[in-house]
Amino acid sequence: MAKKQFKAESKRLLDLMINSIYTHHEIFLREIISNASDAIDKLAYKALTDENVGLSREDFRILVKLDKDGRTVTVSDNGIGMSKEDMEENLGVIAHSGSFKFKSELESAEDVDIIGQFGVGFYSAFMVSDKVTVISRAYGADQAWKWESAGADGYTVSEADKPDVGTDIIMHIKPDTEAERFSDYLETWRVKDLIKKYSDYVRFPIRMDVEHTEYVETGETDEHGHKKTEPVTHTEEETVNSMVPIWQRPKSEATDEKCVEFYKEHFHDTEDPVAIIRVNAEGLTSYRALLFIPKKAPYDFYSRDYKPGLALYSSGVMIMESCPDLLPECFRFVRGVVDSPDLSLNISREILQHDRQLKVIAGNLENKVKSELTSLMTKDPEKYDAFWAAFGRQIKYGIVGEYGMKKELLKDLLKFHSSFEEKLTSLKDYVSRMPESQKYIYYAAAGDIRSAAGLPQTEQVRAKGYELLYFVEDIDEFVSQMLYEYEGKELKSVSGGDLGLETEEEKKEQDTEDAGSKELLDFLKETLKDEVADVKLSHSLMSSAVCMSYEGDITLEMERYFRQMPGDAGEKIRARRVLEINPEHKVFASLTAAFEGDKDRAAKIAKVLCAQAKLLASLPVEDISAYTSAVCDLI
Repeated sequence: MAKKQFKAESKRLLDLMINSIYTHHEIFLREIISNASDAIDKLAYKALTDENVGLSREDFRILVKLDKDGRTVTVSDNGIGMSKEDMEENLGVIAHSGSFKFKSELESAEDVDIIGQFGVGFYSAFMVSDKVTVISRAYGADQAWKWESAGADGYTVSEADKPDVGTDIIMHIKPDTEAERFSDYLETWRVKDLIKKYSDYVRFPIRMDVEHTEYVETGETDEHGHKKTEPVTHTEEETVNSMVPIWQRPKSEATDEKCVEFYKEHFHDTEDPVAIIRVNAEGLTSYRALLFIPKKAPYDFYSRDYKPGLALYSSGVMIMESCPDLLPECFRFVRGVVDSPDLSLNISREILQHDRQLKVIAGNLENKVKSELTSLMTKDPEKYDAFWAAFGRQIKYGIVGEYGMKKELLKDLLKFHSSFEEKLTSLKDYVSRMPESQKYIYYAAAGDIRSAAGLPQTEQVRAKGYELLYFVEDIDEFVSQMLYEYEGKELKSVSGGDLGLETEEEKKEQDTEDAGSKELLDFLKETLKDEVADVKLSHSLMSSAVCMSYEGDITLEMERYFRQMPGDAGEKIRARRVLEINPEHKVFASLTAAFEGDKDRAAKIAKVLCAQAKLLASLPVEDISAYTSAVCDLI
């Protein structure tokens, strides 16, 4: 029979498809099964109005058969089938989609899930096959036809024998190469895995022969008197796909317990999630989602190796295993699936053609996750605290990232250690406890709670009876600066100078006292040189002699964070340090006396006080030897 040629543009597209369009060769099975599902959908739709079809929904199925010796993979369906003209039109012209045309002609197209739109999926078979044979008999036709091609050189169409309506696609698998082992596609385990991965939720049963091994008694015994057994392998045809995904089932069937089982199995977690989020949205973009908020972070969560994103399906067929665009980076810990029939997919169905629908879904899911976390914080604080221990840092990163774009979304989810009952608290709860006289939300920043609570500057705040937040993570003060305020209350560090706790009269008295000590303060500043930017008398210290505070946007904790950065960049970022001395402390009297009678002694006292202030602020003392020598000289 004469070989027919693909059109010139079709030849180029076929070559492009085989070598470029599809990222993974394994996609071929998803595409062929999706086409089989489309063919069944068409006949199932026809059966609604044509009683001659003679098949109920339970009769439809897709068969996958492997022949290792013949090196073939065959996918058969009992769908609508193809006539000779259909073969010429749909298989002879690449990118002509019968599914798209069929869907376009239906008045109720939105009620029929047709996956194929571009008419190129069938040709993905050539990525793994050196020859593809299609035998098909169209519904209502007596004659079957065979289409056969070995690639871009062309194809043949001839009469064939096929007793039933439907289509068989027979793929002759290529020989193995150094780059790829094509023989794996002839292994039952491999094909079954691919069906579970990509086509598990195709809504018609996908059946294949699966080998089972049993051990049966032989009737003999060994030297110990034990009965001997031998393996007996038999093959059974079984359905290997789930068909109806759990997120498509009613809640009466998809109970929380079953959803948790699904989560543990698919996302490899041993812990129950702290929350399950179900979404069934209808509108311009319809979709279903089943999301989970984990209890613990995976070992690699805060590493570059972690792959965030939700599994993305279109009408039950997996498009992307991890789609990062469905949730913002701040919620990258959320696991789950999204399934929508309305996605605009690209030609290979591996990625999205444009993201309008995706943005709509992502915006809705973002609000759903925020709402669920807010509810969890209120109704089950213990569960929320477990979540916060695992992912609180991620929420904080979300506030700081993208120039604070998500701070309004996330600020109510924040929790910090607090002096109130010595437990975690939200900013909302902190503000609700503030007395009317309190102007600011006060926090103390250090490497741990004990150090933060021990900062000398906290004494004045405590004396007023005000609550303190303890910032103990590197990111905390960056969060504070990005937020700046919460419900009109500015966040203020106890180490940031004026705490707004003095009256105007008290401030005037302090200015007079500072002016009287100007010569001493200038001497101290000159003595300490580059160690501090300024020296001041402190009117917030109570029992402590000194403390280290800062002026400007770079805090002491930020300085310590930048010091840990590799290279020289971190060394250049410094807080504007201010040494504060308590004029009511006895040390100040000794310092004043030394300044008036022994400048060398006064200089040593100044260096010791500066080193002590650094230690209290968890800052490094550069010259420990000089510090200890000065202490010994003064004793």
